[in-house]
Amino acid sequence: MAIRERLSGNEAVAYAIKQINPDVMPAFPITPSTEIPQYVASYIANGEIDTEFIHVESEHSSMSATIGASAAGARALTATSSCGLALMWEELYVAASNRLPVVLALVNRALSGPININADHSDSMGARDSGWIQIYAESNQEAYDNFVQSFRIAEHKDVKLPVMICQDGFITSHGVENIELVEDDLVKGFVGEYEPEHYLLNANEAMAVGPYAVSNYYMESKRAQTEALHNAKRVILEIAEEYEKISGRKYGFFEEYKLDDADYAIVIIGSAAGTCKAAVDEIREKTGKKVGILKIRVFRPFPEEEIAQALKNVKSVAILDRSEMFAGTGGPLGAEVTAALYRAGMFKEVVNYIYGLGGRDITVSDFEDVYDELARMAQTHEVRDNYKYIGLRE
Repeated sequence: MAIRERLSGNEAVAYAIKQINPDVMPAFPITPSTEIPQYVASYIANGEIDTEFIHVESEHSSMSATIGASAAGARALTATSSCGLALMWEELYVAASNRLPVVLALVNRALSGPININADHSDSMGARDSGWIQIYAESNQEAYDNFVQSFRIAEHKDVKLPVMICQDGFITSHGVENIELVEDDLVKGFVGEYEPEHYLLNANEAMAVGPYAVSNYYMESKRAQTEALHNAKRVILEIAEEYEKISGRKYGFFEEYKLDDADYAIVIIGSAAGTCKAAVDEIREKTGKKVGILKIRVFRPFPEEEIAQALKNVKSVAILDRSEMFAGTGGPLGAEVTAALYRAGMFKEVVNYIYGLGGRDITVSDFEDVYDELARMAQTHEVRDNYKYIGLRE
């Protein structure tokens, strides 16, 4: 029987950590992810879990300690946001290249500057090429569900890569929602015990972690990481199928919302998908216009072929980025979805919008305007500007 609760996104992730009971959690506070290690520390102090909590002097140190713990054979994780992720940038690449199955709870927040503490995806999107698996949540429920699945994905023998579980700062991290938790024993059985085959403290095996790679080996290492990311696509779906059996909730690379018969589609990541769904319902009810959403859950590995297939029948597409890439092609999601459509031979009218930077609100009315523009583009085959901002004070 599922446990019904009212939790913030941070509480939901912390509760998942409690159920998993990892070996080690180094952490350093930064808004808006601070509550996650705070809750975990309380669980430890109350004797509810026996995780080793390590107080460190910076986010760079927290990821360094997480890497060290994982290399030694422990199940390890940390949490951070924004500039905290930027400070551990060097170590993100180290974790991925060392093929360590660590998990990072990332609460998305704008990178400085100017200084801002609200949600956008500039932190995680900036790290999109570091070799980490990236999974995003629309809601508190998804943040919890994604985290429960994270270690199973990271530790799979065909993957062995770090996983970043992302949710939008304050919008989900501090907003309270009704969610359903899986029973403790089911989570424990689903995640299982961590029994690494190779690790530094294995007395029966001499090995090195993170050695210097000369030119003869560096490219092969990167190719191996790429192969592991390819494998992760299969593993993510397999783990999601298993999780559905204990939770009743179905997950994939993305969610298709009223996309089956849609003429016009918006592609989006994160919490704003909820507002977009409200716009879709309202537009369909009032106008009969066939509009839909493709909400991306897994950004790395990027499900290029599957995204193109999902969008094959729509007439025009708007791709919304909550991160600025400072490129003529738009944002990171826009660039990759457009490339996916092109490589699949699908030449549609496509427009890329930048929205929500630094926590800027996006409304149902904004989404209605986007769908109106998509209808116009489909009729005229004219894209006036393929790179726009929503809600900008000109």
